Amino acid sequence: MKKSDFRFFHRLRVRWAEVDMQRIVFNAHYLMYLDTAIADYWRALALPYESGMLLLEGDMYVKKAILEYQASARYEDQLDIGMRCVRVGTSSMVFDGAVFRGDECLVSGELIYVFANPHTQKSKPVPPKLRGLFEAYESGQPVVQCQVGSWDLLGGATRAVRDEVFVKEQGIAATIVWDDADAHAVHALLTNHLGQAVAAGRLLQHASGVGRIGRMAVPRVLRGANLGRDVLLALVQSSRERGDHEVMLNAQCSAQGFYQRFGFVPRGAVFEEAGIAHIGMVLARDSETH
Repeated sequence: MKKSDFRFFHRLRVRWAEVDMQRIVFNAHYLMYLDTAIADYWRALALPYESGMLLLEGDMYVKKAILEYQASARYEDQLDIGMRCVRVGTSSMVFDGAVFRGDECLVSGELIYVFANPHTQKSKPVPPKLRGLFEAYESGQPVVQCQVGSWDLLGGATRAVRDEVFVKEQGIAATIVWDDADAHAVHALLTNHLGQAVAAGRLLQHASGVGRIGRMAVPRVLRGANLGRDVLLALVQSSRERGDHEVMLNAQCSAQGFYQRFGFVPRGAVFEEAGIAHIGMVLARDSETH
């Protein structure tokens, strides 16, 4: 297999516990690498596995795994694990996987999953929505839909994302998460192929010509799949379309690097809000986003 055969990769570094006395990776660990990559593959599909399978009324079980070894990975190697869905049958799904060190393929493999009833573990047909999701991702089509609109239109789904991130995960009081500004804000919402809300944010008019982005939320299990990027760019675009010359936001310090990648620069000192360290950031109209 070649690296160009894949559009999805999971990156990892070989740890000491995974190698033998010669610092060569134990054979069984390669299957673990593929399994770890599959878990990350769901993130690329914008599909939270547990809640997604509940909606699909099934689960996926490994039926067969095949590995072919060409060379060994060693301690401290940085590996890229490629994964792709190559076929969806009536009730089965076939994935090709490969472990690369640079462009060198060390191990290739095939994983066959069966979609089944989680209670009886008896196979059942792959749901059309799941089949369509695999096809969309592997063909390079979007796996999410971005909607921009009012609270009346998007508020219900947005509320679910905020509750999960701010209230349940970060422990922020609901009275802080919700305010009257939602009623006149511009909201951006991402939904996946199952109609699940997977990311949200809002845009306020902070002052004349100045937009203010806030309430940016992506569930923990889906972070790293560029969902926050899509919401941010949609809100920045909305701000520019209404003529704002500047967009500002208060970023949690842990997310400062994320916003800097899109041209936002810090302004002012670090401060605390809802018990979490924040930093003010700003994006001028002539700044580029990526």
